[in-house]
Amino acid sequence: MTPRHPERRCAGFTLVELLVVVSILVLLAGLVGPPVLRHLSSAKSDTARLQIKDLDAALELYYLDIGRYPRAAEGLQALVRAPAGAENWNGPYLKKNEPPRDPWGQSYRYRFPGEHGPYDLYSLGADGAPGGEGNDRDVNNWE
Repeated sequence: MTPRHPERRCAGFTLVELLVVVSILVLLAGLVGPPVLRHLSSAKSDTARLQIKDLDAALELYYLDIGRYPRAAEGLQALVRAPAGAENWNGPYLKKNEPPRDPWGQSYRYRFPGEHGPYDLYSLGADGAPGGEGNDRDVNNWE
């Protein structure tokens, strides 16, 4: 005689259990999501400020070697490649072969002569347009 095995219940979750878990996850995402996104946005602005300070330092070194800031046509490329006629160029003044992009993937804007100083260096921020508010405002070297 073979011993009888009691019926086994299939292991797994019921539909109700799955719905409860998904509901809890949605509630948590709704509570935690907005503050996390707010910090992510401000972190990008902080990163842009730090990169602009690094570019400022590189531009000052360029000025010490050449005796002038890069012309508008030369732009920030003059920090990584010697422009024509820059006899005392002692670069590259940046670690990478290209000037960095802002945290939103755009090139930093360089204007020489500047409206706010010898040169203006800025990013248009997340919206890619001049101005903006809060974490979407422009980041620059004159404020």
